[in-house]
Amino acid sequence: MGTTKPKYFNSALSGTLAGTLAMTISTAMLNQVRADEAVLDTMLVEESEISPDANPYAEPGAPYKAKKLSDNRRTRDLADTPQTATVLTKEQMEESGKTELKDILSAQPGITLGTGEGGNSFGDRYIIRGYEARSDVYTDGLREPGLITREIFALEQVEITKGPSSTFAGRGSAGGAINAVTKKASTADDFAILNGGLGTDKYQRYTVDANQAITDKLGVRINGLYTDADIPNREPASEERYGGLLSAVFEATDRVTVSADYYSFRSDDRTDAGTYLVDGKPDPNVKYVGQDNLDFQETGADIFTLSFDIALSDQLRLENKTRLGTTENDYIISAYSARRESLRSFTGWQENDYLGNQTNLILDTNLAGMRHTLVAGVEYGSEQVATGNYTITTDSLATIDPYNPIHNAWQGSVARNPKRSDLELTTISAYLMDTVTLNQDWEVFAGLRYDRFDYNLWVAERTNRDGSITPATTYNYDDGFTNGHFGIVYSPWQHGNIYASWSTASNINGGEADAGTSCGYGGLCTDSAGNYAADPEQTTNLEIGTKWNLMDEKLLATAAVFQITKDDVIEGGVDSYQTGGNFNTGKNRVKGIELGLSGNITPEFSAMAGVAIMDSETLESFDPENVGKPKANFAENSANVQLRYQPVEAFAFGGVMTYSSEIFGGQPDAGANTDITLPDYTVFDLFASYQFSDKLGVRANVNNVTDESYYTAVYRGGSIVYIGDARSADVTVSYQF
Repeated sequence: MGTTKPKYFNSALSGTLAGTLAMTISTAMLNQVRADEAVLDTMLVEESEISPDANPYAEPGAPYKAKKLSDNRRTRDLADTPQTATVLTKEQMEESGKTELKDILSAQPGITLGTGEGGNSFGDRYIIRGYEARSDVYTDGLREPGLITREIFALEQVEITKGPSSTFAGRGSAGGAINAVTKKASTADDFAILNGGLGTDKYQRYTVDANQAITDKLGVRINGLYTDADIPNREPASEERYGGLLSAVFEATDRVTVSADYYSFRSDDRTDAGTYLVDGKPDPNVKYVGQDNLDFQETGADIFTLSFDIALSDQLRLENKTRLGTTENDYIISAYSARRESLRSFTGWQENDYLGNQTNLILDTNLAGMRHTLVAGVEYGSEQVATGNYTITTDSLATIDPYNPIHNAWQGSVARNPKRSDLELTTISAYLMDTVTLNQDWEVFAGLRYDRFDYNLWVAERTNRDGSITPATTYNYDDGFTNGHFGIVYSPWQHGNIYASWSTASNINGGEADAGTSCGYGGLCTDSAGNYAADPEQTTNLEIGTKWNLMDEKLLATAAVFQITKDDVIEGGVDSYQTGGNFNTGKNRVKGIELGLSGNITPEFSAMAGVAIMDSETLESFDPENVGKPKANFAENSANVQLRYQPVEAFAFGGVMTYSSEIFGGQPDAGANTDITLPDYTVFDLFASYQFSDKLGVRANVNNVTDESYYTAVYRGGSIVYIGDARSADVTVSYQF
């Protein structure tokens, strides 16, 4: 079980992790220098045959190392990009044993989770370097709004860019952005891979990944999923998911490629609301109290994307992507309320319809004796978000014992209510970027983006806590903002560089589309006079770092120091349950160091490792009590290390270590409540795989080997604390046709 340890322990552990990682990086760099200096005949080692479903963005022969980001606006390799970016490859994610994107991301350094309740919908909610990112999720470079469940079965890699990124991402992205990269159809190979897994807690999981080159110009690919399992040691909490991705590519000519995909996904879960705080600490003995025939969480997505890639000349390229999608999130989630000493139910539904289009013109040419890679683009986004809730009519309700709950403790009915808010948010954007190779040692990146938005929110009539009635209201305003990104890379060495970067981001009042008028949770704030057209919040990042491409470019080592400052923060009122807020009165800062390592340390030994050591502080606030406080839902120190050793071609084994320091409760940007604390934790996972033949393989995973009791997120008042998964084990068999 996780226990609260003195701060010096957290610092010592983080320092040990950082020191170990730094020593590994230094050793790899020293080995690289020695290899460069050696004047010996070398033996050519042939690369092993690349799998037909290989990730096109990964480094061949290094399963944990990505070579580049998928976004073609990032015109240089990852090692030459002046920004911290963590890329999780398909192989690394699969071997970790985690299958839900939320679980994979929450294990990464610098990322924490937020909970549902109050003004927050239940669903995947990410916080990057202390800043909300639940609306900063993208798929193949286009925003994908909505709090839904996201799985990895159809993903090639996941890209986490750290630091403000509005030049690329548009509104939001104060702490960074997440881009999920889907598997694409190919005309190069025919293959079919079936996976079947069974494990503890009634776990079963089946996937298919099949590609068919119908002609030398037309290829199709299908990915499918079905999975069902109880939450480890928290039954009857459970998850059931099924979905598919159908993609096609048509190479019309040598210069024109058309691709399309359709993604459909459904989840039918009984979500565990976890436990609650007693005297500021989680109660580890509370059982899941979700009610039979009552609790559910159903999410769905239907998304269609059409893309054109046209080489207008050897130097000029035109890209166009259009996406039409809809997502849904419905839930009734029950939890025991310690304050009320009774069952409490949280209900909600959310429907998102969106249309997005992005057009990029990419020119790679020499001007004035220097290489310029210019990107000019325009983007259009239209989001429509309707939200509502359910009414629960209880005919009878048994007394609930949180330590021995009754799962059929009620009789009655539920009814879905009409919508209580409806948001239409339209954005038109234009941007220009240029990467200039000044000479052999120096390269400069500069980008500028302008976004113009129209915000229209309708809110139904509502009864306030004091019994007064607020009539149905429409809020409408429009505005624009400009953001920039500048980076410089100095690389006098063959394998490494140092860089400096400056970037900005803007977020609008009401920018979290699911929050309605829940001020303090990212929803629309109004001041005491009822005004709501506040200035956008502004975030600035300063970063200095170094990147080293080592071991014949099979290993990438990175280190960066950074400082993120958020100005003009829109703060919730003294009573954050009220809609009233204080406009542009807050300011906070996060600074820290992040180290990373990904790839092959030796041909047999692979690693994906990261350490983040950070500090946060509220600098200004309308409430003087907030000044000096750290950020809520923020782990000052965090680390994730995944190691893989392959002594022979057929057999590999490894493990994962995830560490997080303590986390305080509170609401975003308001200063943490240090009386609400989640203890630090360390979790270990193990995996091993054996390849019986070219076609047949097996992998075993044991997650949370020591059965550590730990907690991943806390609601601002402590009434909900998410519990990390208990120990579980599974075996997956893979067969390739």
